[in-house]
Amino acid sequence: MASSNVQRLARAAENSAEKSAEPADTKSRILDAAEELFMEHGFEATSLRLITTAAAVNLAAVNYHFGSKEELFQAVLTRRLDPMNRDRMQLLSSYEAAAGGKPLTCEKILAAMFIPAMKLARDHEQGGKNFLRLLGRAYADPAPFIREFLSNQYSEMIARFRTAFSNALPHVPREELSWRLHYVMGALSYTLAGADVLKVFGQYHLDEATNDELLLRRLAPFLAAGLRAPIPAEDDGYLQFQEA
Repeated sequence: MASSNVQRLARAAENSAEKSAEPADTKSRILDAAEELFMEHGFEATSLRLITTAAAVNLAAVNYHFGSKEELFQAVLTRRLDPMNRDRMQLLSSYEAAAGGKPLTCEKILAAMFIPAMKLARDHEQGGKNFLRLLGRAYADPAPFIREFLSNQYSEMIARFRTAFSNALPHVPREELSWRLHYVMGALSYTLAGADVLKVFGQYHLDEATNDELLLRRLAPFLAAGLRAPIPAEDDGYLQFQEA
């Protein structure tokens, strides 16, 4: 399967280069091939050899433009994620301005997170659903450099949304809010990374399981309810486990 996909990507790259009067943009070809392969196989399982074959370039071209596989992965993320996160912050700011100083609801804040993602999902020229799948894998990837990169690169956006949620949920302590936002990102990542798990839980429509916009619309009210849930007391039985 992997070999056939790589060959397909390589043929597409070669055909594109042959049809164009100008040489294909080498850097873009590498990014496009890497994006699809990282999405399909994950960071660890995608070798530079796979990427160079798919992009119809040599290893020297990857080293020249990106330096290493880690830097290439970061470049794949930033070319789509930077514009999307700018849109998220702008949308959040516009909601806050319209609210006239009042705290936003959780639904509004989640909308500021999800609407740019749904817009990207419909834009095939900007990676579309493939990039959202890759983003889901990146959030869940155990590689330390990926988590550190995402945390450092987007610390401003993370802080903006954390503040908005804190204002919307004044009854939730800071530490508890951090855990709940952690669960929000986990659910979002798992949803974006793929919907195969739905097969475990019973019947569903295939078109719904692969529709990112519909998936995110289903996810938002679930997340909002979790964010607003009462704070569990230590003796309320939630974490009481007895030996059989």
